[in-house]
Amino acid sequence: MQPYQRNRIRQDKTAGITGVVITLVAHALVVTILLACGLKYLDPPPPERTSIEIDFEAFEEPEVVPEETQTGREPEAEEVNQEEEVELVQKAESPHVSDRPNVTPETKPDTHGDVDVPTPPVEEPKLDPRASFPGMSKQDNNATTPHGSTEAGEGFKAGQPSGNTAEGKTEGSANAHVQGRKVDGRLPKPAYASQIAGTVVVQVKVDQYGNVVEAVAGAEGTTVADKALWAAARSAAMKAHFNKDAEAPALQTGTITYIFKLK
Repeated sequence: MQPYQRNRIRQDKTAGITGVVITLVAHALVVTILLACGLKYLDPPPPERTSIEIDFEAFEEPEVVPEETQTGREPEAEEVNQEEEVELVQKAESPHVSDRPNVTPETKPDTHGDVDVPTPPVEEPKLDPRASFPGMSKQDNNATTPHGSTEAGEGFKAGQPSGNTAEGKTEGSANAHVQGRKVDGRLPKPAYASQIAGTVVVQVKVDQYGNVVEAVAGAEGTTVADKALWAAARSAAMKAHFNKDAEAPALQTGTITYIFKLK
């Protein structure tokens, strides 16, 4: 037998003896506490009762109170002659004599009455002609100036407000488009040395003070891919300035278009 096996057997015996001792001590302690608290055992025990005694005299019947009865004759209805006229004991008359006829006021419709109020006819909505064209929602917009197909009206010449620029969107010149804003002064011209003609559209973001805080060249509408022209257009767009508008968004998006020509 190995030493560790002998040690295990010895530990098991010791644990068993310790458990028995602790159990005996605990039971002795519980018995001692119960005797100290006044636990008594009747010897001999009291005899067992095989029946239950009930005292029915304790349950007394309630006293019955006789109902009060009245003596007399029940009222009887008199025979009514239906052919005779009805006689009133007292007429309902007002002590006040009025000099005006007793007429109730005319009923009028209100929130609490039950008078039927006719529903007004519903008119079909009419389409505003301005809604069919962009930029015509404002009543003071001169873009609605009458004009013909052969000659433009005064509202469509260079510098009209709906163009959103100082000079209007004219062919061959730079122009800006930021809704509801216009250029303060003139658009800065880009400095370039490339002999390439075309259009560069720069997407800009304008703050409420009119400053261009961000510019990205190459937006939709760009017709050239020359990086030098893109850089020149972006540099010029960053120098542009628009009118102040406290009701405009914090950063309003728009575009500035530059037309590059051969020198």
